[in-house]
Amino acid sequence: MARLLCIEELADYLQLKKQTIYNWLNQGKISGIKVGGVWRFDRKDIDNWLRSRKRESRGPGSSESGDKV
Repeated sequence: MARLLCIEELADYLQLKKQTIYNWLNQGKISGIKVGGVWRFDRKDIDNWLRSRKRESRGPGSSESGDKV
C-alpha cells in the first residue's frame, strides 16, 4: 500500500508552510486525496512530481541553451 501523508507531514517533508500546500491544491499544482474531509498525499506521487519539476542549474559560463561557453 502507498504511503499517504497528511498536510502536516507533506509540509514538513517539503519544508513549506501548510498554507502553501493548500494554495498549491487550489491552484492545481499538486493533487491529493480527500479522505473523511482530510487531505492525504501519496508519497510516491509527490516524489514523481518533484522529479518532474527538477531543472538543471545554469551557473556562470553557461549559455541560454545550457551549453558551456
